[in-house]
Amino acid sequence: MAARLATVRSSARRQFAPEQAASPWWRDAVVYQVYLRSFADANGDGIGDLAGLRARLPYLNWLGVDALWINPHYPSGGADGGYDISDYRAVDPDYGDVADLEALVEDARALGLKVLLDVVPNHTSDQHPWFQAALADPDCPEASRYHFAPPSEEPPNNWRSLFGGPAWSRTPDGRWYLHLFAPEQPDLNWRDPAVAEDFERTLRFWLDRGVSGFRIDVAYGLFKDPGLRDNPGEYSPTLFGHGPEQAMTWNQPEVHDVWRRWRSIVDEYPDTMLVGEVCLADPEEIALYSRPDEMHQAFSFRLLKSGWSAESFADGVRSALDAFGKVGAPVSWVLGNHDKDRQVTRFGGGEVGDARARAAALLMLSLPGSAYVYAGDELGLPQAVVPDEAKRDPIFFRSGGERSGRDGCRVPMPWNATPGVGFSPRGSAQPWLPIPAEWRRYAVSRQARDDSSMLHLYRRALAVRAEHPALGAGEASVSRRGELLTVRSTAEGRSVRCVVNMGEHTVLVRTAGTLLLSSAPQVAHTARRTLALPPNTAVWIAED
Repeated sequence: MAARLATVRSSARRQFAPEQAASPWWRDAVVYQVYLRSFADANGDGIGDLAGLRARLPYLNWLGVDALWINPHYPSGGADGGYDISDYRAVDPDYGDVADLEALVEDARALGLKVLLDVVPNHTSDQHPWFQAALADPDCPEASRYHFAPPSEEPPNNWRSLFGGPAWSRTPDGRWYLHLFAPEQPDLNWRDPAVAEDFERTLRFWLDRGVSGFRIDVAYGLFKDPGLRDNPGEYSPTLFGHGPEQAMTWNQPEVHDVWRRWRSIVDEYPDTMLVGEVCLADPEEIALYSRPDEMHQAFSFRLLKSGWSAESFADGVRSALDAFGKVGAPVSWVLGNHDKDRQVTRFGGGEVGDARARAAALLMLSLPGSAYVYAGDELGLPQAVVPDEAKRDPIFFRSGGERSGRDGCRVPMPWNATPGVGFSPRGSAQPWLPIPAEWRRYAVSRQARDDSSMLHLYRRALAVRAEHPALGAGEASVSRRGELLTVRSTAEGRSVRCVVNMGEHTVLVRTAGTLLLSSAPQVAHTARRTLALPPNTAVWIAED
């Protein structure tokens, strides 16, 4: 069956090769996000690694994605899941070495898969040689690459860490240093040219090894108010993103010059791209990061942060299409990632959450632009309950346990129904985060045999998307009637409608075309050109 699906997808790509050749691959790519530590463990130490990922590349090819994005693989202090980096041009020994990454890129290329790496320019690890030098000598050149303030009774301003508590900590000699995340993640000072020069060397180092681009962490950060003035308010996690209340710490105008420079570097390497994590409240501000001379893409997180309602989703789709359309950039849609509770749980849990996650997947994959799928979402994984004593996320500890943290969406992938779910070889060390025993039911091996599974839904959706240019590459319009949401996408004179019933009652829908795919098996035609769409269900209809 895997071979048959791969053949279908390949033939679809060949069929539309002339149109696709005129459009860069990233404009409508489906990118699979790999949380490396939790994907596949090849050497049995309980930690996912590059060799494990490399062995699972055929699965990604079979699934039908176009590219994979790998969360940080660099040597790290281990304080924040790899996002506290001590060496940007190396591989953490837990994951392998540079040769392993090069082999991964080569194997992926042979399967037609692009590889994107994560790069973290806002901060380093406190174990980075620069910061260690700055701690030892306040007057050394490296000290100007961070934000230090002289000893005083109080921190320099009211800035807060996103992980809880103040954004300033003391060095052993009494100075203050800035960290908008964990204390082990000191923020870099991008007003020092040495910082920019070093990151440009990092980009070239990995591009020379064949990667197809980078996901940029905290791309809306980097520069801070030079006067270190107080913020007028505090960030609230209930907001869609940072806004005026964080005016001194995020979204400074100088940051756009960095992306213009990075874009010029990436443009030297054909077929490569940049996608930025831009967590701002205003979609139009986010879109500015994807202007033609800046990053190719910036994530749209509105659907990731919206409740289950047609009004909220319709607004999220419209606002993103409008904002990115003004700068001529595609939207990069996100429903799940390593920082947010799993979709099934967010959407209500149990059968309801599962049905809604299935419907949301069809909606996202129907929208024009690229789609980012977080590893495990194609299996319908719920948010795992991780015991407090096993948690690793600094958010849990910095908040004194008031915030549960992100460990529950980072639990290792279940590959088969054995006690260790196939994450590691038999007889290996315990996984770095405990895997719930009941996760055997979500295993890839089980779902691959179940034609009604979430995994099969994703595979079918990706195959159908490859066959219909309107899905992913079209122009879209959005309409809403109560809790019924409709997105109509058109390309090459053909249209596909995605209709989602986000309400509590079955709704009759005029098909006026061919039913391509449904998120639920119980969708039935009640009369000619009419179907009964149950609650929490989506369909794709090719219009005649």
